[in-house]
Amino acid sequence: MRFKSFKKRFPIPLMAFLILSNFCYSQQKNEIRWLNMQEVEALMKKKPKKILIDVYTDWCGWCKTMDKKTYLNEGVIEIINRDYYAVKFNAETRDTITFNNKVYAYNPNYRCNELAAALLNGQMSYPNTVFMDEKLQVLTAVAGFVNSDEFIPILNYFGENHYLKKKWEEYKSTLQKM
Repeated sequence: MRFKSFKKRFPIPLMAFLILSNFCYSQQKNEIRWLNMQEVEALMKKKPKKILIDVYTDWCGWCKTMDKKTYLNEGVIEIINRDYYAVKFNAETRDTITFNNKVYAYNPNYRCNELAAALLNGQMSYPNTVFMDEKLQVLTAVAGFVNSDEFIPILNYFGENHYLKKKWEEYKSTLQKM
């Protein structure tokens, strides 16, 4: 008797939909919340955070590998979303970008956007991960592919402000003792 009244309130197709949608939702992977430079600038006015910029190009194989291996790691995703505003920036974009009161355009002589050249201090290699502080100052750029096991300590070093108290080598040596 009770099941019949339940079926009247919740028809079988509706129950199946609710069960399947809940299953699908629970199966979705956590992802990095990638932003563009303008979105980051707006968010920085409300709640300053460190910024991580993934500088890549469309033709870069190691960039694609880092996307598939490092940036899909659950630990990496958790730390980036917690401690950083994350930007995925194509170094070769031809779009004009305004960031931190400066206008950056594509420079055909260097085959890159001037913002990429500024962020990387002219050292154009990809992938490259740029870390900025809450005042939009570049802390460092980490060139090349970095696997998740090596990336997590770097993320924590800047995200947890260890860089203010210790040099990287000193911080890294404390991790090896754990």
